[in-house]
This record gives sequence, structure tokens and C-alpha cells, in this order.
Amino acid sequence: MATTVSPAILRTVPLFASFPDEQLRTLATLVTRRSASRGSIIIAAGDPTDSLYIILSGRFKVMMSDAEGKEVILAILSGGEFFGEMGLIDDAPRSASVVAIEPCELLVLTRRDFKKCMVDNADMAIGVMRGLVRRLREADRKIGSLALLDVYGRVARLLLDMAETVDGQKMVTKRLPKQDIAKMIGASREMVSRVMKDLQTGGYIEMRGSSIVLRDTIAPPE
Repeated sequence: MATTVSPAILRTVPLFASFPDEQLRTLATLVTRRSASRGSIIIAAGDPTDSLYIILSGRFKVMMSDAEGKEVILAILSGGEFFGEMGLIDDAPRSASVVAIEPCELLVLTRRDFKKCMVDNADMAIGVMRGLVRRLREADRKIGSLALLDVYGRVARLLLDMAETVDGQKMVTKRLPKQDIAKMIGASREMVSRVMKDLQTGGYIEMRGSSIVLRDTIAPPE
């Protein structure tokens, strides 16, 4: 279901934070707000590109799969991030699928309005470019990890990348199933379970309910 959105909501989105009030009011007439239930496919690989999506709340996984159904998770996106911009820039079909991990709220901006906003607002254009560069760097880093780190190092690197600082401690506070970890680092679920158990036994991580506390010694080699 899609609904309209207020300029106040748009002001909280990093991509639009620098817009002057008048531009925000105009944008509010162009953007729609949409809810997505857990498991909803927002975009599918191979589909024509028609919109930009900005996440207000919830988490999404960006994934690819082969003809046999084997999945690889490229990224997990959350509030404030956006997706769908690449095809809007190069007019190519969707390169990956995006699926809601939990109930989510997002904003939708059509191709035509996205291109107009890019022309009318340099800060937005720079924000989109920064997002593309960040993802390219993350892809380079992931390729390097797959080539240079063993499974232990890849798990440690992923946990560090997913962690946030809570009361002075690095923690992964969002639920991160072992199956998803396996799909993100190119390993089996069984191997990930073994590595997580070894990291816990060795004192590198501590499980607190669904959260994972990371110790300083977990850092993989650079």
C-alpha cells in the first residue's frame, strides 16, 4: 500500500537533508510512502528499472541467485540507505533482487522524478555518487576478503562491518542468522556454525540473546 509523505519525514532522510524547504514541499508531492511485509520482493533481478527506493525503517537484503536457486547476499540495507539507483543512471535492468527481511517502510521516487531531482539539486547528485562509490569500495573489500582471508577472517570481518557501538562495546544488535552469514561470505552454514562456536569458545565474541558482543581481539588482519 502506498501513501503520501510529509516534508518533515523527507527532512530526516540523509539523501534529502540539504534540500531547501520549498524543494522538500515539491518533492513531497512526487514521493510515495510504501509498506512492505517480511519476505516481500521489492525488486527482482532482470526487471526493468523504474524507481529509486529510500528506506525509512526495517532491513532489506540485496541478493543474487543462480538457476539452481543458490543464493548470495550482496548487502544488508537499513534505514536512511537507498537502492535502485544504478539502473536509473545507466538504463539497465535490475542487477539484483531486494527482499524485505522484516516489516519495512520506504519511499518511492519514479525514474522521471529522480532524474529531475538529480539535475535540480547538486547535493542529491553528490549523495547518490557517494553511495555508488561506497558500494564499489565495499565490493572491492568483499572480493579481497574472499581471495585473501579464510572463513574465520571473513566471519570476523563481516561481524565488525555489521557492528555498532553500544555503551562503549562493539555489538551486532540486529538478528543475523548463520544461513545469511554463509550467503554473505561464500561458505556453508555448517562451517559458519563451527566458526561462530570457536569464536565464542575462544572469547572473541559473546552471545547476549540475539545480540553478539565483539571483543577487540576479533579483528582480522588487514
